[in-house]
Amino acid sequence: MVKDTIDIAGYPTRASSRALEEAPDATRNADVVQALLDGGCRIIGKTSLHELAFGTTGINAWTGTPDNPLYPGRIPGGSSSGSATAVAAGLCDFSLGTDTGGSVRIPAACCGVFGLKPSFGRVSRRGVMPEQSTLDCVGPFARDMDMLIEAMGLIAPGFGPLPSLEGVRIGVVPVQALDEVQFAVDAALARADFPLRSVPLPGMRAAYDAGLTVINRETWNACRHLLASGKVGADIAGRLEAAGTTTDEALAAAEACRAAFTAEVDAALAQCPILAMPTMPDYPLLAVDAADTRAVIGMTAFVRPFNLTGHPALSIPLVGASQLPVGLQLIAAKGADELLCAVARELVRRLEP
Repeated sequence: MVKDTIDIAGYPTRASSRALEEAPDATRNADVVQALLDGGCRIIGKTSLHELAFGTTGINAWTGTPDNPLYPGRIPGGSSSGSATAVAAGLCDFSLGTDTGGSVRIPAACCGVFGLKPSFGRVSRRGVMPEQSTLDCVGPFARDMDMLIEAMGLIAPGFGPLPSLEGVRIGVVPVQALDEVQFAVDAALARADFPLRSVPLPGMRAAYDAGLTVINRETWNACRHLLASGKVGADIAGRLEAAGTTTDEALAAAEACRAAFTAEVDAALAQCPILAMPTMPDYPLLAVDAADTRAVIGMTAFVRPFNLTGHPALSIPLVGASQLPVGLQLIAAKGADELLCAVARELVRRLEP
C-alpha cells in the first residue's frame, strides 16, 4: 500500500486534502511505484495521511483518522498514518510512506511497527509530493526487519548486501524522555549486548528548530496556492499561514545550522557507526487529546534533526512498562542504510526470547 502523496498512474494524488479532491489522475507512476511493479509487487491501495503531510498526529477530519490497530484510542502518528496502520493491521506485507520531519518513524513508533527513513537521495522522489524538498524521503513500513530489508531492496537502487557487524558499537545519545520510554530503550540496548558508549549531540535542539524553519518554507512554497480554495482543514490552514511568515534570514540561519549539525552527527558517527535514542519522548497521545497539531509538534523532537542532516534513521518497536508503544531509533552515516538495517535486524534477533 502506498501513501497518497505518491503518484500511481490512473489515480489522483490528493494528499488527504479536500483542497485536492478534484485533482486529475496521475499520468505516470512515481519512480518508487514503478520499481515496486517491476519487482513483482501488487499494489492493493493508497493510504490516507495527515493532510498535506503537514502534521504529526495522523488526525484528519476529511478522510477520517485511521484507528491504531495495536493500541486502540492512541493516535496513529503522522503524517504517514494510513501506511503505518495498514501494516500494523496486517492489510499488506509492507507499505510506503514519506518522512520530512519524522513522518515514517513517528507513526511506526505509535503503531508498533518498523519504519525506515533512508539516506536523503537514496530513494527517488520523482512523482512524490511536494516536488521540491531538501528534507523529504520515501521509506517503507513493515512488521519485521526481513520484510523492511526486502522492501528497501525493491525501492533503493543498489541496496545490499548487508555488511558484517564485526566491531560495531552503538553511541547512545542522551535525551530528555519519559522515564518509562527511556527505560525501555536502555533495557533493549543492554540486552542486545552491543558495545555502548554515551555520545552527546548538543546541537539537536537547534537542529530541530532549523528543521521546522525549512519545512515551513518548503511546505509554504508547495501548498500556499491551496489556501485560496477555502478547503484546507482549519488546523493545517493555520499552520500553513504561519509558515508563510518564515523570513529569508531565518532560512539562512537554518541552513547554517544544517551544516553545523551535519558535521556534529558525522563526527559522532566516526566514533560509533550507529547512534541510538528513543524515537519519541513520550507515549503516543490519546486521539481525543491531540486535536491541536501545533501543540503536539514536539513529539518530533528526536526525529526531525535527522531530516535536516539527511542521515538514515530507523524506528524499532518496543513496549514500555505501561504496555504502550515505544520506538528505539537508530541512526547511521549517510549512505550506510545497509549497515543500519543489518544492526537493527541483529538487535531485534538478540531481543527475541
